Amino acid sequence: MSQLIDVSHTIEHEMITYKGLPAPIICDYLSREHSRQLYAPGTEFHIGKIEMIANTGTYVDSPFHRYEHGKDLSQLPLSSLANLQAVVIRTAERVVDVAHLQGHQVRGKAVLVHTGWSQHWRTDQYFEGNPYLTAPAATYLRDAGAVMVGIDSLNIDNTADFTRPAHTILLGAGIPIVEHLTNLHTLPDTNFRFFAVPVKVKAFGTFPVRAFALLNDS
Repeated sequence: MSQLIDVSHTIEHEMITYKGLPAPIICDYLSREHSRQLYAPGTEFHIGKIEMIANTGTYVDSPFHRYEHGKDLSQLPLSSLANLQAVVIRTAERVVDVAHLQGHQVRGKAVLVHTGWSQHWRTDQYFEGNPYLTAPAATYLRDAGAVMVGIDSLNIDNTADFTRPAHTILLGAGIPIVEHLTNLHTLPDTNFRFFAVPVKVKAFGTFPVRAFALLNDS
């Protein structure tokens, strides 16, 4: 049978994804206790409420995140987010450059960069000195035909570079980006499918996903 592997973080109350951005607030809109007053004896429901920014947990960026007239989440075709052939590129180095990408078949594939940084999730270290793609690396992936790029890091860019070249290059080419992936060490290098589908929201550029891999039968 095929195997599904979750590569997304769990969203929790007061969890910080990116320093300076607010944490989600998860609470009851209708508690089970209060719902008992509305339904027949023995019948109860829970309706939850969440207040959060779009950049929470593991999320996908659409072109609208960077470009005013780029495609928003509602305009991304499912074919750009789901059932994508994928490849994992592994490196322990902070700076991911063209040399790390050469020799991998990336055309038509989701390229997932495994740096191991997700081991620092929910620690202070996660926010400092994160691995990232250089502008030439992003250009290489664009020109080589990658259809999605993900990374298990705080940001696909060097956060000290406010021009955000990887976002600019990839989203400018209509290539969605997935950040804050995890568990990539459990995936094979190739021969699997990748899914990162957000809620279909208009005039929104980013939203959390349940990212997962579908491993082929062997």
